[in-house]
Amino acid sequence: MKLATLRTSSGTIAVRQDGDVFVEIDGYADLGKLFAQEGWEQIAAAAQGAQHSVEGADLAAVVPAPSKVLCVGLNYASHITEMGRDLPEYPTLFAKFAETLTGPYDDVELPEADPAIDWEAELTVVIGKKARRVSEAEAGEYIAGYTVANDISMRSYQFRTKEWLQGKMWEASTPVGPVVVTPDELATDAAITTEVDGQQMQVGSIGDLVHGPEFLVSYISEIITLNPGDLILTGTTGGVGRARTPEVYITDGQTVKTGIEGIGELVNVARAQVPATAGA
Repeated sequence: MKLATLRTSSGTIAVRQDGDVFVEIDGYADLGKLFAQEGWEQIAAAAQGAQHSVEGADLAAVVPAPSKVLCVGLNYASHITEMGRDLPEYPTLFAKFAETLTGPYDDVELPEADPAIDWEAELTVVIGKKARRVSEAEAGEYIAGYTVANDISMRSYQFRTKEWLQGKMWEASTPVGPVVVTPDELATDAAITTEVDGQQMQVGSIGDLVHGPEFLVSYISEIITLNPGDLILTGTTGGVGRARTPEVYITDGQTVKTGIEGIGELVNVARAQVPATAGA
């Protein structure tokens, strides 16, 4: 199945994609609410609500308000190599917040405070069942599916200190979507890509992950409970702007497309921050 959260004139609604239409899953305002319901797979499959065209649909982040957004840094061998690091024994973890997320087709603001705004296409795990201290062997049972995120990074802020959080948590800076695909629909070697104004910047395979989804669910659930709808951004592949010579960053008006084969594509236009009005 492919599932999404659709914006409507009366709020948001969880939907199932059937070809070129979205079907409302009545009673669930978003996928976070749906995944919290026992038997959500059967509920989603049986839904027969109102239909909406996929073309032109206004989608929200697939889970607009997860209890946690956990992120993994330096988790693709190709990206680790381009950043001059050694392959890690354990994952590097940091967090985002619900306010950091935005829709798959929303504009993304380029803040005046940081001129070095970078792209990072990421496979994202969506939790479908409460997980605490689960083994890697059973971790797949706790994964509702997968989606795409662009971990847009404010590099100047990120590297002000040894901790990355301040470069990763900016308001409405991380598009997520367009849909969640259940695990059976995603190939283990699916292509992951980024284009900026039609120029390919990243191309890789999710099979290049150092620490895979099941390992991450097990590892993180040893530390803290994962709730339905929680997101785990698994890291990015090679080709980020900071690693280029000279460095390349997103500028006003550019269109950034990040996608994963079998899931879909985020399409976001970068917009310069509008200066605050004096005295406002």
